Amino acid sequence: MDSQLGLIEQSFNNRYTLWVHEALDELPDSFTITDPSISGHPIVFASRGFLKMSGFSRAEIIGRNGRMFQGPRTNRRTIMEIREAIREERPIEVNLLNYKKDGTPFWMLFKMSLVFGKEDGRATHFVAVQVPIVSRKHMRNSGMSYSEDGGGSRLREIVFGSCRREVCSDSLLDLDRVLALDSDDTGLEIEDSCEASDLEKRKAATAIDNILSVLTHYSQLTGRLVCGKRCSLPGMGFISSSLYISLGRIKQSFVLIDPHLPDMPMVYASDAFLKLTGYDRNEVVGQNCRFLNGVDTDTTVLYQIKESIQTEQACTVRILNYRKDKSSFWNLLHISPIRNASGKQLASTFNSTSFTICPVEIAYFAAVHTEEGCRNQDRHGLSLEMRQLSAIGAIKVAVRSLSMGAGPSKS
Repeated sequence: MDSQLGLIEQSFNNRYTLWVHEALDELPDSFTITDPSISGHPIVFASRGFLKMSGFSRAEIIGRNGRMFQGPRTNRRTIMEIREAIREERPIEVNLLNYKKDGTPFWMLFKMSLVFGKEDGRATHFVAVQVPIVSRKHMRNSGMSYSEDGGGSRLREIVFGSCRREVCSDSLLDLDRVLALDSDDTGLEIEDSCEASDLEKRKAATAIDNILSVLTHYSQLTGRLVCGKRCSLPGMGFISSSLYISLGRIKQSFVLIDPHLPDMPMVYASDAFLKLTGYDRNEVVGQNCRFLNGVDTDTTVLYQIKESIQTEQACTVRILNYRKDKSSFWNLLHISPIRNASGKQLASTFNSTSFTICPVEIAYFAAVHTEEGCRNQDRHGLSLEMRQLSAIGAIKVAVRSLSMGAGPSKS
């Protein structure tokens, strides 16, 4: 868990300045930000407005997946729509029934948008704004009226009456949220469906614009610019969010490498690989894997790996590699080809070593790492060989599912 919290911290610190958290906290809106490159697609930021609306503390939310807010009456079809939007990396706006910490259900307008890296066009984060939907039925039963074009002035008059001068301006600004939460302890039944008003949709759109404006500004200060739309076409090394999320579920230590890009850089690194080597994700992605080699790395092993790549044959080798802190470790690696759903070879898997020659039909290499000290059976009784084959199988499923246009993706 500590390693994941470190990745979550890096998720923002590697792209934005330290002041971005404070700037986002100043926004009055309810929203969360998630990172698809981290295993489980966790929440890496939750606004104060969201914490107030949901009843959770920030410590209870950060590192968790957004599914924690779903409940028995959450519409499964709507959840599938959100997952499909994540897979296709496109915005979505739906009405969604979620649950607070105390189990109270409430309707909200869920509007999701993406944040893209300007240099490579990769989706770096997902921003989800949640605007509570005012229950029109409840307002009618209470004898209230709500004027969208008038900003709800008549409703404010009914609620505050002659006491409105005694109420601070913050209460006036938060009236819509208070009414929308509809936290009626008398047991008011939740409606089967609820439609967001045009005003609530405008509030969600404005919130998205404000959040993206903050993220864009604080990314400019680090030089790693982001934008709300894909600013450049993804290159050959582009890894979609769907594949990121699918690969993130694999707990083994491995990397994915594109042999068609100059110097064969890594385009994906698992959380376990980062923990094993001590590197940050931004220090690995875009780099050739040779940085794991050192003065005592056996060149004959490197040649053996090159031979297996050229012949497209699986092999297992033992190679001396080095962590970021310069400490060495014996790396047991397994190499295996990966083919897509049509049977055409898409990728091969390998561990930390350098390659200069690869067959034209290969699209990727993936690297599976096992430190020699961990070669005994794990708590599930699986041997090293079985764990390696399990990782290879999971990578094949992720790649083939994506090639069929049906890559699994949990929101």
